Amino acid sequence: MQTPTTRYSWRDYGVRQSLYIDDADLADQHLANFSGPVGLDIEWKPNFRKGELENPVALLQLANAGTILLLHICHMSRFPRNLRIFLEDSSIAKAGVGIQGDAQKLYKDCSISLRNCIDLSLLARSVDNAQWKGKYKDPLGLARLIGHYENKLLPKGKITRSNWEQRLDLAQKEYASNDALAGYTLYIRLTQMLNTLPKAPSTRCYTFDYVRGRLCEPSGMSWAPFNPDYDPGPPPPPPPPKATATTSETSSAETPGSKTPRKRPLVSDSAAVGQPRSNSVRDKPKRPKRHHPRKNNNTTA
Repeated sequence: MQTPTTRYSWRDYGVRQSLYIDDADLADQHLANFSGPVGLDIEWKPNFRKGELENPVALLQLANAGTILLLHICHMSRFPRNLRIFLEDSSIAKAGVGIQGDAQKLYKDCSISLRNCIDLSLLARSVDNAQWKGKYKDPLGLARLIGHYENKLLPKGKITRSNWEQRLDLAQKEYASNDALAGYTLYIRLTQMLNTLPKAPSTRCYTFDYVRGRLCEPSGMSWAPFNPDYDPGPPPPPPPPKATATTSETSSAETPGSKTPRKRPLVSDSAAVGQPRSNSVRDKPKRPKRHHPRKNNNTTA
């Protein structure tokens, strides 16, 4: 597949409206008739100092076939009642890339138990195993999936690290709308592929609940990403062996597998030919003893 050149835009997918809402009562009104499945995403203000506590959820995005809701909950006087009901409804699918982290943060910051979560990375690996290899739980980015299945660019850039607690500007609204609808777009595309498989994987391979701070199945049993039929492909090749000899130590005439000859120690010009080089005082040759003739006590004067 060629590298995509056209940007992904929610405006190209027949969506009627993208609504920016920062009032809890207005959010409850729109959510009263809002239906799923939906693409879900959240944003929060980043930290730029090491050791600072993570900021709470600022924005929550929901997208279905006709409407995108940008819910700026950090500006609301209360958490919308209908939003809580919607997120905790087990009959409504909420799809996203990295949605496990979103569920964890929503519970930590807002005490929301997110139910019927669809991990789009796991869904893509389950329905299109021939395309995606590697560990089953390794994430596949939203931009990467949109590039493959929609042949569209989903740029990220610096806006991902912008201040999501301020009143959103046009660029932030566009980015947030695209991310939410991209999740919905992928969910629809992948579930259509799911229906064509001769053997559909179990929904527990890519679906979970996040209830009171733990990943679980609807039955309450603990959940972890696993697909018994998934083929990760061959293991990656081993890394090349590290070189042990430097360039100066290797002769250009050597052939692979030949042994590098040891270097002989240098001999000073003043050393005698054939004499081994002395490396220490102990290694120096002993001086020959001088011959002293014995005195003859019988010598006459």
